[in-house]
Amino acid sequence: MADQSEYNGALLAYLGDAVTELWVRETLLSLGVRSPAACNAEALGLVTAKAQSESFSRVEGMLTRDESDAFRLGRNAHIAVPKSATSAEYHRATGFEALIGSLYLSGRRDRIDEILSAAYADVIGEIRARHSGARDERM
Repeated sequence: MADQSEYNGALLAYLGDAVTELWVRETLLSLGVRSPAACNAEALGLVTAKAQSESFSRVEGMLTRDESDAFRLGRNAHIAVPKSATSAEYHRATGFEALIGSLYLSGRRDRIDEILSAAYADVIGEIRARHSGARDERM
């Protein structure tokens, strides 16, 4: 495992963004989304700063002290905010990504899955409903 003290909040968020993207793609495939275009469309509902900020509110209360510290490290990183999100949304999303990056470096893949599954439970249910008919037709 890497020494996390080597990484600032922006770097943890950079890693966490990639880990979250992979988790989203694997989840979409497991839900029966089979078209790359559909995967990209569905992923947009999960990986935008606004979506990540909203999703984080569902799991904030389940974080440990160390996890909350990793979130704050990312949230407080000095980063440029794009026009696609408010400053608050973008910083909250960056904090969420830093948390995921920190867990990844700690080898806590189980905790990543637990947190992301809880954060996106509603959206995943909606995606499952939209794509269950296509999966049933193939069976």
